[in-house]
Amino acid sequence: MYQTIAILAGILLVYAAVAGRIERSSLSGPIVFAAVGFLLGPRLLDVLHLDLTAGGLRALAEFTLAMVLFTDAANADMSVVRRNLAIPRRLLLVGLPLTVILGALLAWPLFPSLGLLEIALLAGILAPTDAALGAPVVTNPSVPAVMRESLNIESGLNDGICVPLVLILLGYAVGTQVQHQAVMHVTFVVIEEIGIGAVVGCGLTLLASSLLRRTNGLGWITDNWVPMPALAVAAACFATAQAIGGSGFIACFVGGLVLSPIARPVKHKFLGGAEIAGRVLGLVTWVIFGALVVSRMMDRITWAILLYSVLSLTVIRMLPVFLCLRGTELDHAGKLFIGWFGPRGLASIVFAIIVLDEQLPGNDTMMATIACTILLSVIAHGVTANPLAARIAAHQAAATQGPRNA
Repeated sequence: MYQTIAILAGILLVYAAVAGRIERSSLSGPIVFAAVGFLLGPRLLDVLHLDLTAGGLRALAEFTLAMVLFTDAANADMSVVRRNLAIPRRLLLVGLPLTVILGALLAWPLFPSLGLLEIALLAGILAPTDAALGAPVVTNPSVPAVMRESLNIESGLNDGICVPLVLILLGYAVGTQVQHQAVMHVTFVVIEEIGIGAVVGCGLTLLASSLLRRTNGLGWITDNWVPMPALAVAAACFATAQAIGGSGFIACFVGGLVLSPIARPVKHKFLGGAEIAGRVLGLVTWVIFGALVVSRMMDRITWAILLYSVLSLTVIRMLPVFLCLRGTELDHAGKLFIGWFGPRGLASIVFAIIVLDEQLPGNDTMMATIACTILLSVIAHGVTANPLAARIAAHQAAATQGPRNA
């Protein structure tokens, strides 16, 4: 255990020392962490011994995702969001269902060994995008604000929306669906997961904000403790919502949105603890992904799995996005840019771990496909983030300059 902790601490130290240089290159944190995990894992050097149970790995991945969702939502520019809500609404209400449907249709001929429910479950697991992997784009000021905020809102909400879908399909797949009509079951789960999560996130954050305003006015909060409340609020939102049957992910995202109107200088200090926790947990999660998941699944990857992974990152994501954004102010380049930057990561890992516990007949194929898709996404989206961000910025600048000259 101590050797593992020492190695993880060393990785964190080295990355912190060179993070600025790496982030300006074609690499990204998840690429580095996953590669280091694979190098040090049982497949190669075998010096990183991670004796995690499925429950421990699930808890780590879930809490990491919760922290990322909370801080991303809190950092959102709500003035831009209000002006551009039409695009994320289309992405979530039209693009996301189309992505799941198209993913299932293309998986059907490629994976004849999977049942219909397993195919739909695979498509649902790979539908949500990852806010953390998209950070180089959504935090890049050169990318037009409408695109940045649309991608940020989409990646923050689509995993929570996919939670009921994944749980419903999983329930049917293992034969534990409730004895009601399908429509009633869907309605119940949606209300339970999304509704309760939203109420918990909003209620707890408002309560905490009121408390902190009062104590800050009395001078009871010292500078040393300013970053701590956000971390506590995010953890409380997630754990409380999960404990009472809601979606902790939705609770964290809604809680973050409640905090988003805070002035940016104050917000930066206030969110420091939660942002650091998210980065550290993300490091551990991606190292584990490289050391355990990638190492174990490499021998199970087939040409069908590789093909589906490529399709998942391209046609299955980009075509629905392009179609659902028809009629918006975005040109073709903008639509393709949003369609491409739908990275798969923590949300898919969390859902895969949940499904893995159920021991479905097609588990091996599903897990290998998910691992392959995430690995390709980490590499492809990490390498292309900065170059394509610069290109879309130049394209938008030229498009704006053109009408002015005319």
